[in-house]
Amino acid sequence: MNATPLFGGPFCFLRHGETENNRLGLVAGASDVPLNATGQAQARAAAERLAGSGIDAIWSSPLQRAHDTALCVAAVLGLDVRIVPEIAERSWGELEGRPRSLRVRGTTPPGGESPEAFAARTLAGLRRIDASRLPLVVAHSGTFRVLGARLGLPPQEAQVANSQPLRFAARPDGRWHCVAL
Repeated sequence: MNATPLFGGPFCFLRHGETENNRLGLVAGASDVPLNATGQAQARAAAERLAGSGIDAIWSSPLQRAHDTALCVAAVLGLDVRIVPEIAERSWGELEGRPRSLRVRGTTPPGGESPEAFAARTLAGLRRIDASRLPLVVAHSGTFRVLGARLGLPPQEAQVANSQPLRFAARPDGRWHCVAL
């Protein structure tokens, strides 16, 4: 599947470091939870892996876990972090703070954001990013799933671990792929 790019060329993506919600298997969603000690170490390690990558701009979700991860990278790369509110994680309403196993794909929990509204908001935010030469987007697993679906990645490729830097590029046939850095 060819997908019209959101960016004019290659870009990088970094999911935030681990939080206690991640460690415990709980939904964080729109809750502004911080990185735990492991997440802070993961963010520092990701920043070191991205040194010399050519990234020239950093764009982040406003949620603390993503923003703090972005700040670690920014300190190593000598860049500023620009906030894009629309790429914040999906609101899961009453499921936030509860086990992830309670989520049902394709449904909207009470007080939560619908999958369609979340995807529309996320894509609108991603379109606001100035692609520059090689931008880095620091956000969430939900943001990554929306991005992966938009770029036509197979579902197994539309998953990302905490603080795993990825580089996206279009193949000559127009299909997108990502590689771990």
